[in-house]
Amino acid sequence: MTGLLRLAVAVLCAIVLSQFPAFSDQYVQRLGGQVDALSRVAAEFDASARAAGLTRDQALADLSGSAFRDAHQSNMRAVFARLDRARADLQMLRLAGPLERMLLPHRLRDTETLAATWGDFRPAVPVTVAGFWAAGIGLALGWWLGALPGLPFRRRQDRLGWR
Repeated sequence: MTGLLRLAVAVLCAIVLSQFPAFSDQYVQRLGGQVDALSRVAAEFDASARAAGLTRDQALADLSGSAFRDAHQSNMRAVFARLDRARADLQMLRLAGPLERMLLPHRLRDTETLAATWGDFRPAVPVTVAGFWAAGIGLALGWWLGALPGLPFRRRQDRLGWR
């Protein structure tokens, strides 16, 4: 029974991890689109500031004095911060291969992009080398994880391999 449970956990992990390369590819594509859109907003803001003879920081400082202007200033600061994070994440994710991205889940942190990617993602049979490797890693990880619940109940000699 324990072996069957362990195999089930291993197969489940293999199935889940086999989807990560395709999911991360779709996330990177969407993040690239977000960077493009945010870059346009930032460029338009900077062009308006230059036309008024201001730097970005001066233009942001000038956006104060009323509830609307304060809110717009806060929104634009959020846009610039999100753009900086998204650019850094996109650069790192593009440099990493599909399997290397498994070590970078903290770079899939743009919640809007993550939610949109998840909403459109449809699991499929992995037919790429990265998908097969990810499935193999998941199988090995699942096999190991499946053994953890039974460890406290095994005899000391069995845990140490003495039998």
